[in-house]
Parts: sequence; C-alpha cells; structure tokens
Amino acid sequence: MLEPLVARSLTGFIRLLTGSRVFWSEQLAPGPRVYYGNHSSHGDFVLIWSALPPALRAQARPVAAAEYWRRGALRRYLIRRVFKGVLVERDAAQRTEDPITTMTAAIEAGDALILFPEGTRNPGEGLLPFKSGLYHLATRCADLELVPVWLENLNRVMPKGRLIPLPLLCTARFGMPLRLAAGEDKQGFLERTRTALLALAPKEA
Repeated sequence: MLEPLVARSLTGFIRLLTGSRVFWSEQLAPGPRVYYGNHSSHGDFVLIWSALPPALRAQARPVAAAEYWRRGALRRYLIRRVFKGVLVERDAAQRTEDPITTMTAAIEAGDALILFPEGTRNPGEGLLPFKSGLYHLATRCADLELVPVWLENLNRVMPKGRLIPLPLLCTARFGMPLRLAAGEDKQGFLERTRTALLALAPKEA
C-alpha cells in the first residue's frame, strides 16, 4: 500500500523541517484519548501526529474541518487515506452530522483524536478561550484521557498566507493526562484544561 510510505515520508519531512524536539511528561501506552493543543498554523496537527511514537501515531486521528479538507483530490487523499482524519462540519446551519457524535464514535472505536479547543487559529502568543466541545466529548466518553500538547514556533514555520514553509526549530511538549472530575462543571473543566496547556508554554526569560 502507498499510504504507509506517504506517512513515513511526511513524518520525515516534518521532522527535518522543524527539528521536531519532543518532550514528554509521562510515557503513554496505546489507547483511546484526546491530544489537545494550541492552534496557530495549518501544520499543527501534522506536528503532533509526527511527534507521536509509531504505536501511538497508528491510532491518532486529527479532527479537521470538512469544508477545507474536502476541497481538491490531494487534500481528500491525505486526510482520508494517510491521516485518517475525523472530518467535522463547522457551519451549524449546513451540518449533516453532530461533531460530538462523530468524535465520540471514533473514541469508542478505540481511536485517539488530535484537536484544538480554541476552534480557530490564534495569531497571538497565548490562548483563546476554549470552545465547549472538549467538555461535551469528555462527558460522553467515560474516563476519557486528555493530554495537553504545547506547540512552540510552528506559527513562524507556516504563518497564515504563506505557501512555502520556513525551516525553523519547533517543539512539542506533551503534558500529564487529565480527566473530567466527578461533578465538575463545564466552565471549571475548560479553565482547568486550558491552564494545563498554558503551563507547558515556554516561560519568559
């Protein structure tokens, strides 16, 4: 099959382009979970995906915007056959499937998801408020493991509007897994998961 070769080639290219330093707070076993990160570039999910060890990468599926990835044969091939992405429709008025139901089905099938709770790319250095999807997914999937991943410098490699990436050193920092606590409300959960992600950001000198 061609897809494993394409996947290995993409992984090697991303690592070469970014230097791809990866730091782990805890070694993880394969299993269903959510890797959630800060979102500043179209390349964000590719960096998280390529940073995972092969056994974890084989289960990881990026959650991606259907309207973007369904445009063009190459995009459709990559997201469906190589990344095995979970496509969600962002326009509520045009949706044919509920995004939380779609993601829940993937988790229940044993997959891991890569998603970005800010919901849109953030041109700044901090974090936008989290959308509620992460909370609703955690309430649907009992004891779901959530792993924060801070991506550093990727917005400079592939900024919005740039067609050719710049080769710059990037870092992916994987934090400790979190879970929805018993009785935890939506606001408290979203603040806690957001704080856990911010804690992985590089500190000012």
